[in-house]
Amino acid sequence: MNVSDIRIADFDYPLPPGRIAPHPCEPRDACKLMVVEAGSASHHIFRELPALLRPGTLLVCNNTRVINARIAMRKATGAAIEIFCLEPLDPRDYDRAFAATGSCRWSCLVGNLKKWKQEPLQKQLTLPDGSEALLTATRIGTLEGGSHEVEFSWTPVSATFATIIEAAGYIPIPPYLNRDSEQADSRDYQTVYSKIKGSVAAPTAGLHFTPALLESLRAVGIERRELTLHVGAGTFQPVKSEQIGDHPMHTEVFTVTRSLIEDLLATRKQGRPIGAVGTTTVRTLESLPFIGRHIRAGEPLHVTQWEAYSTPDFDTDEALRALLTRMDEEQADSLTASTAIMIAPGFRWRLVQEIVTNFHQPQSTLLLLVTSFLEQNRPEGAVPLWRTLYEEALDRDYRFLSYGDAMLLL
Repeated sequence: MNVSDIRIADFDYPLPPGRIAPHPCEPRDACKLMVVEAGSASHHIFRELPALLRPGTLLVCNNTRVINARIAMRKATGAAIEIFCLEPLDPRDYDRAFAATGSCRWSCLVGNLKKWKQEPLQKQLTLPDGSEALLTATRIGTLEGGSHEVEFSWTPVSATFATIIEAAGYIPIPPYLNRDSEQADSRDYQTVYSKIKGSVAAPTAGLHFTPALLESLRAVGIERRELTLHVGAGTFQPVKSEQIGDHPMHTEVFTVTRSLIEDLLATRKQGRPIGAVGTTTVRTLESLPFIGRHIRAGEPLHVTQWEAYSTPDFDTDEALRALLTRMDEEQADSLTASTAIMIAPGFRWRLVQEIVTNFHQPQSTLLLLVTSFLEQNRPEGAVPLWRTLYEEALDRDYRFLSYGDAMLLL
């Protein structure tokens, strides 16, 4: 079957609302962990991860940090307007956008849009140092895809947008939690290794790690490396088409360092496994060979949705070395690119051999990704392994979605 003909209805399963975890385990690494190897599952606690990963694993994590992307404002009439910041427009670079002083522009979703015509909205803020600030939001126009360009300006103009949004907004927890954000989400919905601000959703497989667990990984010789992919709201976008070929995959921007690429090449040369924490890390790692191929061909640094299924075979290590060559040419220690890659059954995996992930929503592209990994080298016509595993998880009272329990796929 052609990958674009896959029916999303074949990836449905019953998920009772009571099995969606509204809050994380306490402590985080006390959650359940299903380990899947050679088609069968065993059951553990997440803090046992150091003993369950294969020796010599290079474990790659996404160090993005969730921003207070939802800003509640009111018109002079009292009407509530919510502005959900998606990505910066001017400056377009995340670092420069958060460092901006005085004003900046973002692509945003707007709640209760019909009540907000053209008049500016204002919100009085108390900044972390105790000083007062005034934030003004002005709607500039409509963008492709239904988002809106919003200009934020503020006084004092010396304050950075990072400071302003920290004071003005709140953490945008996933809609399927069916509750309002709570103060605890500011802590719970961040990985302990989050650093680079820019996501509107957490890379949730990383939420299970604690400082003690990271130290345990180091103690047994599991090397950990980081990359940055800013998770967009598209991660929650449902597949509305019957066939996945009609579903437009969202684009996300990522940054990788020279040292990560060097470590990936060395790990492959030594025959050691590469592990990915979360689907965002998977998407980045599996996009890298295609970015390298684009560099060699003089093409834009963007992976399109379906190119992995139509591209003639190429050497993965040569493609990775092309990333280093580009950084040499630019005298840079990092490289930024973007991806809309769709990983579904039929995808050829090039880098990732182990995945730490959560239990995903029915009929989601994330479930397609997990299925693709599980179905490698399995006979055609076999009962889908993902369905067997998810049924077992439901039978054993695993908790699902962002704050739920975890899987280790080997």
